[in-house]
Amino acid sequence: MTTQRDAAARRSRLLVLVPAQVSLMVGLGLLVTRAPVADLLGPLEGRVSHAFAAHRAPPADAVSGWLSVVAGTQAVVAVTLVCVAALLVLPGPPRWAEAVFLGASVAVQSAVFLVVTVCVQRPRPAVPHLDAAPPTSSFPSGHVGASVALFGGLAVLALTRLRGPRRYVTVAALLLVPPLVGLSRLYRGMHHPTDVVGGLVNGALTLLVVGSVFLAGRAPGAADDRGRRPSSSGAAPGVRTAGRVVVVRHPHACDDRLAARVRAVLAAHGHADQRWTSTTAEQPCSELAAACGSPAPSRAGPGPGRVDLVVACGGDGTVRACADVVAGTDITLAVVPCGTGNLLARNLGLPLDPVTALHEALGGDCFGIDVGRVRGDGLRPARFTVMTGAGFDAAMVRDASPRLKARLGWAAYLLAAARHLRDPRTRVSLRVDGGRRRRHRARMVVVGNVGALQGGVELLPGARADSGRLDVVLFDPDGAAGWLAVTGHLVSRVLRRRSTGPRLVPGQAADPAGTGGRSVAGGALTYYRGRHIDIRFAGAQPREVDGDTVTDGRRLTVETEPGALRVRLPRAPGPAAVRPAAPTPRRTRRSDGAPRAAGAPNRPVPPDVLAPLAPRHTQSGS
Repeated sequence: MTTQRDAAARRSRLLVLVPAQVSLMVGLGLLVTRAPVADLLGPLEGRVSHAFAAHRAPPADAVSGWLSVVAGTQAVVAVTLVCVAALLVLPGPPRWAEAVFLGASVAVQSAVFLVVTVCVQRPRPAVPHLDAAPPTSSFPSGHVGASVALFGGLAVLALTRLRGPRRYVTVAALLLVPPLVGLSRLYRGMHHPTDVVGGLVNGALTLLVVGSVFLAGRAPGAADDRGRRPSSSGAAPGVRTAGRVVVVRHPHACDDRLAARVRAVLAAHGHADQRWTSTTAEQPCSELAAACGSPAPSRAGPGPGRVDLVVACGGDGTVRACADVVAGTDITLAVVPCGTGNLLARNLGLPLDPVTALHEALGGDCFGIDVGRVRGDGLRPARFTVMTGAGFDAAMVRDASPRLKARLGWAAYLLAAARHLRDPRTRVSLRVDGGRRRRHRARMVVVGNVGALQGGVELLPGARADSGRLDVVLFDPDGAAGWLAVTGHLVSRVLRRRSTGPRLVPGQAADPAGTGGRSVAGGALTYYRGRHIDIRFAGAQPREVDGDTVTDGRRLTVETEPGALRVRLPRAPGPAAVRPAAPTPRRTRRSDGAPRAAGAPNRPVPPDVLAPLAPRHTQSGS
């Protein structure tokens, strides 16, 4: 369990990681300045420096000079101080972790730069210099490293703080500054090309090291302790006491400090009767099933001992485990996003600061969302709220290092993904809603209840938690060109913020049922949609359910349960309103022994029930 002593221990990792960064940079500098690498690169780098010097012109001199000033020591220090002060004094809670991250990134980069220059001692290019040459070595470029630390750090903060199109415009503009600074330093004859590369690497490593210490484990937008927090003295005046709350807490994702703040928010919204339970590897939803085991009374009102609300404090795995228990009942679920991915919270439009998310959700309404049910060979039937799949994505989830996830967050999955880029394709057959079986080759198959990943990437465009259907994508890039096509397609959707789902290939007939395959990105992505999906693989594949790996197998059968889960939300997510949580019928047993909601057929809820629930005029959260 995370404590303040653990937080101090995390910060002490700087004493290990920074010397490791210094050693790596010194080794890289000695590599490019000593034979035989220097003998190979020297003539080429000399030609580059002379080419820039030979094509100088007054306008370019002025622009490059301005860029050098922007990345100079005085300007970087001044901008850093202004940004740190703004993070602490602007309206809202002081953002201490983000301020320390930005200031420490600039300071650590400068310290590493000075040590490396002393060890490497590389002379500057033998061309006329447009700036006064400082006494430091040419390797690495201090201007470039400082610009990466400052503007790259600001880009990280913008990526987690901003929303909408301005988020990506701002991040792109900030990330463009370091390469432009690098070009200006080459143009002005101050550095060799490898010096600029060294500066980029040094700045990027600094952000990785400092971010892993000061930002890892924090949900984007998390506030510091000195920010707003509800009073823990009890319920707010005039707030009616609600029924019992069961809080399911992942002990690593939700530390003691966050747990105290969650407890205070619940109390402020009238939930004085709280039962807390922690998850374990063997019990991902802990004692929730036992706490909710007795039949729920009618909605006449909360009664003593009645479980009225379940609060899931963790990532998508914790939310899935809780949803598996409460779906099909009249118990409401509130999501406190404090895991690695938090994909359900992102897709439902919840704030990613855990305390803010809970506060706004309890002040909102109840909405009914779909859940998926998955089964397969050797796989116990289970519900999911986000996605399930097999192949590349499951292998990536399986091989992501827990230590890297704790330090880097969801970026750790990218490192695991790199290990599986060359995994072989497999033969897949797919049947949607009892139609004819379709055969493909694919690297992975993903079935989603929602469609957006981190960073707003729409893996399943148009998928919504209230559609009554599941979206499927078969992912099959062929070689480097295929990967580039997929990346370009997904990035372009982010930039253009499309929300209408994949377009048909020219000449392809529309499928009235919406179940026919639609291919994009040169055939690398093929989409289906339906209520019942049956997938078979030629050989056993790694499989995952909401980010949790399960046993390998050759089959997945997935179906949707429309509107089966009541979720507390500040507003209806998506382009249209989510179905309101209609009165939930009693739980019955399916023919396969799995619980399901009686009277909840696998079809979309009629349009006449798509209006939100009437406001309750209380903050009870019930």
